[in-house]
Amino acid sequence: MSLNLVNDETFQVSIKQQGVTMVDFGAPWCPPCKVLKPILDELSEENAGRVSVLEVNCDDSPSIASEYGVLSMPTVIVFHNGEPVEKLVGLRPKSVYESLLAKYA
Repeated sequence: MSLNLVNDETFQVSIKQQGVTMVDFGAPWCPPCKVLKPILDELSEENAGRVSVLEVNCDDSPSIASEYGVLSMPTVIVFHNGEPVEKLVGLRPKSVYESLLAKYA
């Protein structure tokens, strides 16, 4: 399963849904982002129907990355009912992302 890629045009609509949305801000050339992607793919599958996991390519969508203060990649922001509630900068173990989801889902 692959994460849903969103961009500057589709981002706001994608996060405005009720519930929990985890957004990965990264880039295809970023080594830690490449390590994070399979972790988030697993979390997306394990939490299907409860959590939405999205991906933003910062190279293609710099304005949305700027709006949310993304200065380093990867950055993961968790939204609850459309509002940002948690922000993690850098690669973390899968358990950290699982704990975040459990806190809000």
